[in-house]
Amino acid sequence: MDPIPCPFSRIALVLQGGGALGSYQAGVYQALHEAGLEPDWLAGVSIGAINATIIAGNRREDRLPRLRAFWERVTERRLWPFNPLGDDLRRLRNGQSALSTIALGTPGFFAPNSVNPWLAPRGAPGATAFYDTAPLRQTLQELVDWQLLAEPGGHPRLAVGAVNVTTGNFRFFDSAEMRLAPEHVMASGALPPGLPMVKVEGAWYWDGGLVSNTPLQYLLEDEMDSRDALVFQVDLFPARGALPRSMEDVLGREKDIRYSSRTRMNTDAFTARREWMVRLRQILAKVPEEALTEEDRALRESLARLPRLAILQLVYQARAYEGQSKDYEFGPETMREHWASGYEDTVRTLSHRDWLQLPPEVPGIVTHDLHREAE
Repeated sequence: MDPIPCPFSRIALVLQGGGALGSYQAGVYQALHEAGLEPDWLAGVSIGAINATIIAGNRREDRLPRLRAFWERVTERRLWPFNPLGDDLRRLRNGQSALSTIALGTPGFFAPNSVNPWLAPRGAPGATAFYDTAPLRQTLQELVDWQLLAEPGGHPRLAVGAVNVTTGNFRFFDSAEMRLAPEHVMASGALPPGLPMVKVEGAWYWDGGLVSNTPLQYLLEDEMDSRDALVFQVDLFPARGALPRSMEDVLGREKDIRYSSRTRMNTDAFTARREWMVRLRQILAKVPEEALTEEDRALRESLARLPRLAILQLVYQARAYEGQSKDYEFGPETMREHWASGYEDTVRTLSHRDWLQLPPEVPGIVTHDLHREAE
C-alpha cells in the first residue's frame, strides 16, 4: 500500500476491549502501518490496552512483528488438524476451542489457578480469580521495550484504562504522566471473575471495561493538545444487532450491548461543548480590550484555534458461526480471520480519501463508520 498523505498533525488509535477479538485490531494496525499512518497517541482498555502497549512500546520496524508474535503465541493451541468448511462445523470448532480456553487457559496469557477459588480460604491467594496471569507478565516483558516507552518526546503517548476495585472509580494510566510497567497493562485487562485483580500504586484494579470499554472520551476531553487529530476508533462489539432468536443469540447480544462503545453520546457531547466554545469566542471578540481581564485575554487566546477531529470508527462484524464465546475463543484459524477482517476493513476505510480531510472548524468533529455508511 502506498503511503497516504495526512493533513492532521496527530494520529490517534483508540482500542476497545474484547479478548480474542483483539486480533481484529492488529489487522487494523497493519493497514495503518503499511499506509504510513503511524499513531502517536494510543489509548486502550483490556485487550486493546495490550495491543496498544505492544505498538507504542516498540520501534516502528518492530511493532508489527511483535504484535504478530503476541497473537501467534496466545493462539498456538490448535485442536483441529484442518480448517472446516460450512457454518455448522466451524461453530463446532469454535465451541471446542472456547471450552479449551475455559479448561486450560491460553498460552502466554493466563493459566488455571492451582486452587479452586470456591474451595480456597477467604482472602487466600487464588480465592478471587479462576486464572493466573503470570504468563501475561512474562509475555509483556519479552515483547515490550519498557525503557523505550518511558523515553520523553518523539515516541507515541500511551494510556490504558482500569477501574479501582474498592472505589469503583475509572482511571487512566498515561505515559505522559507516569512511567508505565506491566502491572498497569495487566490491571486494564484483569476481567473478573476469571482474571485476578492487579495491585498498582497501593490500590487494586480490575478491567476498565467494567466501567467504560472504549477510551474515546479520554481523548476528547484531552483536546488532543490543541492539534488537529485523525482518530481511528476500533471497536470489537457492535452497538446494533439483530433481534435474538435463541438463548445463544441472547447471550451474544447482551454482551455486545454491554461492551459496545457510546461513540454517538461522546461525539454529541463534544459537539455541544465545541459550539459553546465558539459562541464564547465570538462574545469575547466583541468585548472592548480595556474591559478584559488578564484571565479573559488568556481564555480568548486559548479559544483562538480550536482543534479539529475526524473519527474513523471501525467495528468488528461477527460471522454467522461465532457465538457468545467469541471473545474467549483463541483458535489460530479464528485469529487469522479476525486479523484479515481488520486489515480489509481498514484498507476500505482508507480508500475514502475525503474522510481523511480536515472537517469544518464548526462543529470541528466528524465521525465516519465504514459499515454504517455502506448501508
